[in-house]
Amino acid sequence: MNQKFHAPKGVAEYVPPDSAGFLAVKSALSRSAELAGYSYVELPIFEDTNLYVRGVGESTDVVSKEMYTFDDRGGRSLSLRPEGTAGVVRAVVEHNLDRAGLPIKLWYAGPFFRAERPQQGRYRQFNQVGVEALGSEDPALDAEVIAIAAEGFQRLGLKGFRLLLNSLGDTATRVHYREILTSFLANLDLDPETTKRAQLNPLRVLDDKRPQVQAMLVDAPLMRDVLSDSAREHHEAVCTYLRELKVDFSDAPRLVRGLDYYTRTTFEFVHDGLGAQSAIGGGGRYDGLMSDLGGQELSGIGYGLGVDRTLLACAAEGLEVTSGQRCQVFLVPLGQPAKLRLFGIAAQLRDHGVSVDLAFDDRSLKGSMRAADRTGAKLAVILGDDDLAAQTAAVKNLSTGDQQTVAIAELAETIQEML
Repeated sequence: MNQKFHAPKGVAEYVPPDSAGFLAVKSALSRSAELAGYSYVELPIFEDTNLYVRGVGESTDVVSKEMYTFDDRGGRSLSLRPEGTAGVVRAVVEHNLDRAGLPIKLWYAGPFFRAERPQQGRYRQFNQVGVEALGSEDPALDAEVIAIAAEGFQRLGLKGFRLLLNSLGDTATRVHYREILTSFLANLDLDPETTKRAQLNPLRVLDDKRPQVQAMLVDAPLMRDVLSDSAREHHEAVCTYLRELKVDFSDAPRLVRGLDYYTRTTFEFVHDGLGAQSAIGGGGRYDGLMSDLGGQELSGIGYGLGVDRTLLACAAEGLEVTSGQRCQVFLVPLGQPAKLRLFGIAAQLRDHGVSVDLAFDDRSLKGSMRAADRTGAKLAVILGDDDLAAQTAAVKNLSTGDQQTVAIAELAETIQEML
């Protein structure tokens, strides 16, 4: 008995017809970045493990628990990418993109990997569309990046998402806040692992989602209460620009993202229709990341939007998202000579940007028309021996049932007009 294989557990796999919705979400989220002048960057699926240890943070769950790490044949430690920002910054430094004018505006898309416990909306292989802008500390850039993300969701027709906004302060703020937070955490009855995390980076404890930990953090000091004048001015300016762009947001003083590089502006998009896994995207500013990865002292801001979770959010709102018809025209040959001629016509139509499919296996007219209906095509072109002799073809509108005879020489032009 032959072995039957299955996709690995925790992988979000999309097959027709659901794959059309996946493509539509990915396209909408990336189109917003393209319209804002961001250039595409294609990143490696795996990187040097130390890139994430240094860039994301050794104390984060992402690095300490969730990365897929392996040694290659040369004994080098590599990891499947768990997020995109560190790889983008590495690429900027390696290819000297910061020498060609600032800010550098980039977007990317693709699969990312984390060894998490699979559940609805949380996958071991998940897909994101991300944006990164490096080389400017202008709060207007923060607002632009956030607005691009919001516009992507709106492009899909989503209405039930909310934007949560916070500031994690600058270097001076974080030094002061770390002292205050460390003193507060020292008085809590934390388990040994959480106590160790608090010593490495106390902000990581604030990101702990366990109810028993969150209950102990109710009275934890807030970052906003100790913001430096500079950090406070920056945050207020971001809010002002967002209001100008008519991007609604909610103040979220306890919001802490799960990666160590975030500073100042921090944000998250949530959708209440997704239950526990409500986040559909988020990001923030990272002031020291580029220098930590061997580049110059340039600040950056970016985000990652979850394609999988956004698709679930669309389903929760009853939105039907699709990337369009699989084909617009279905060709039905009746006989081998007609099949050969339609092969050439298919190529001609595709050259004009028309999506075309063809009936194979010498099906009957009835079987071919059933196949045409399954594709969702608008038009069917039927060609038999008598049609070839007359140099005409029958073009049928599959929605109305109307049919007309068209000269083969004028077929491409007529079909484009009908579409």
